[in-house]
Amino acid sequence: MSSLSELPDWLGPLDAALLDSERLRQAVALRPGVGGRAAAVLVLIGSGRSGPEILFVERAATLRTHAGQIAFPGGANDPGDTDLIATAVREAHEETAVDPSGIEPIGALPPAHVAVSGFDVTTVVGWWRESSPVRPADPGEVASVHVVPVAELTAPAHRGLVRHPSGYIGPGFEVAGHLIWGLTAHLLDGVLDLAGWQREWDRTRRIEIPARYLTDLRTGGGHDAH
Repeated sequence: MSSLSELPDWLGPLDAALLDSERLRQAVALRPGVGGRAAAVLVLIGSGRSGPEILFVERAATLRTHAGQIAFPGGANDPGDTDLIATAVREAHEETAVDPSGIEPIGALPPAHVAVSGFDVTTVVGWWRESSPVRPADPGEVASVHVVPVAELTAPAHRGLVRHPSGYIGPGFEVAGHLIWGLTAHLLDGVLDLAGWQREWDRTRRIEIPARYLTDLRTGGGHDAH
């Protein structure tokens, strides 16, 4: 937990919630970690003109799995990483060219298991203390980089439930012609809950998953592939 005096007031509730073990457990209750290979993603939260904003990547359309999907930057733990915080920050830099010196980690969620890959993914939450330019640093991995206002993510008109052909039902966020769904949407939903940023939305609303996001069906990936 960071010193509250160092963080903007709007991050205080999230900073405190990241110490609440029960709330953190609930955030990944759908698929808790099982001791799989370690990986980490970074939920990087900065201050924009319209309030808090979060960094996302659009994965390259040529990738074998998760092609074209919106995700948090992240990847597998490397032997040279001191811990999973280092993994998340390193991967974010490699994917988006974000300056690591402007990132202050404030906590993490428990690992969430991704069955198709065998990874246990730890979600590191960071404050983007000093913003820096971002771009697709590795076009082979990342097609585009998006910094999305929380107000846009939580707008009721952008929320709904998605249904995967496998029968899975989970949260969805429509943003600028893209759909955030699967593991990323669950993690995002959990962070929004912890921060107290959720707004009421119509839970009867259904969002169709575009065909371009279902390429993992060829390998039997299902919703866990994301």
